[in-house]
Amino acid sequence: MYSYESKDIIRQRVHTRIRKKLHGTAERPRLSVYRSLNNISVQVIDDTKGVTLVAASTVEGRNEGKKQGGNVAAAKELGKLIAERAKEKGITRVVFDRGGYLYHGRVKALAESAREAGLQF
Repeated sequence: MYSYESKDIIRQRVHTRIRKKLHGTAERPRLSVYRSLNNISVQVIDDTKGVTLVAASTVEGRNEGKKQGGNVAAAKELGKLIAERAKEKGITRVVFDRGGYLYHGRVKALAESAREAGLQF
């Protein structure tokens, strides 16, 4: 018989492998991406203290009339938003953690948008 693993289990394994090598510090915190079917969430995390410094999500846009949901347009807007919030906290350099997702589509759009808005990674 064949064994089958869901895409999410494979993604979690890849994410664990990535996290063994990737750490956020106070100088270069980790920009972590979580992508669900309906939304995208991003956090800037200092792993030495275990503290989330900045966070943003497409869920926030529901009441503000901004782009929402899990599409590329919402990801681009979210990238700009997280970059602005990080700059307000004095963060300009980050380490990008794609969370085990392929660097394609929504994840790529978010990353490129954050770079254009001034984050370095």
